[in-house]
Amino acid sequence: MILVTGGLGFIGSHVVISLLAQGQEVVIVDNLANGNLQTLERLEYISGMYIPFVKIDVRNTPALNKVFEQYSIDAVVHTAGFKSIEESKLKPLEYYNDNVSCIMSLLRSMQRTGVRTLVHLSSLAVYGKSSLDLNEQLDFNYAYPNPYIKSQQMIEEIIQDTCKTDNEWRIVILRLANTVGAFEHGVLGEFVHPLPKNIVPMLLQVAAGQRDVIELQNQVDTEDGTVERSFVHVLDVCEAIQASLFWLQSQFNVCETFDIAGEQSTIQQLINTVAEVTSAEIKTVDAVYKYEELAQIGSNSKKAEKILKWVAKCSINKMIQDEWKFYQNTLNNG
Repeated sequence: MILVTGGLGFIGSHVVISLLAQGQEVVIVDNLANGNLQTLERLEYISGMYIPFVKIDVRNTPALNKVFEQYSIDAVVHTAGFKSIEESKLKPLEYYNDNVSCIMSLLRSMQRTGVRTLVHLSSLAVYGKSSLDLNEQLDFNYAYPNPYIKSQQMIEEIIQDTCKTDNEWRIVILRLANTVGAFEHGVLGEFVHPLPKNIVPMLLQVAAGQRDVIELQNQVDTEDGTVERSFVHVLDVCEAIQASLFWLQSQFNVCETFDIAGEQSTIQQLINTVAEVTSAEIKTVDAVYKYEELAQIGSNSKKAEKILKWVAKCSINKMIQDEWKFYQNTLNNG
């Protein structure tokens, strides 16, 4: 059985349905900060089965211990946590407390109950460097002034140090590109809050007439002045997680990191793609509030291809098509 933390969030819910499709048993823990019970209903509807769910905060170690004691857990996929680079500047204490405390509590529970297999979801932003050629051999830039990025750097160090203390640990850290898309047929996807933190939901709000314009930063050193990012379909992420769990079965005392990235695009190119897919005009205005951003974040994921036999399959156009279909379904269903 596999424990999925944050299993009712965007990525976590897709991980759950992906694992169930592979015949795995799954138990979900989530505090519903970024997830909701409607997602659980959709997961059970799609899978046609009851899915164990425990509402707890992963930071509550005694409560988490009880989950490990109640279920025969063999591995953990850790998707829980706060993930907005911009929001973390406004809420540094929340980001450090949530993200770093989560991994410490989880590792303590795993250590206590003898579960030693973990797939942790990190971010390409963890490098703290601007490049489209990020790779696992690069050192982190610890001086980059962002609480979310620093929290992810801390988490990876905590995981690495923990792995050194016990030769039974088997851990994969996946550094994800910007994750977009939705499950096929538009029945599962990212529920968009009225004030979303990510660019694609904001663009879909404009396309749906729920938002007038997008404020655009266009002062960075790229071809069109907007930041350039790697994107990856959420279902490609699920395949990377499956590949990681399969690979770990034959490993012993390992802690490996893999970049998981797909097609690259500037934000302006992304806007053009959304306009094309949705047949809507996406109006933009120059951002009033200027802030420092990493101009480029991208990777070719060669290590994942070589070791995990994983490659991204979906284009950005496909990602937007799938997310737009789910978004329209949620609008139509009220």
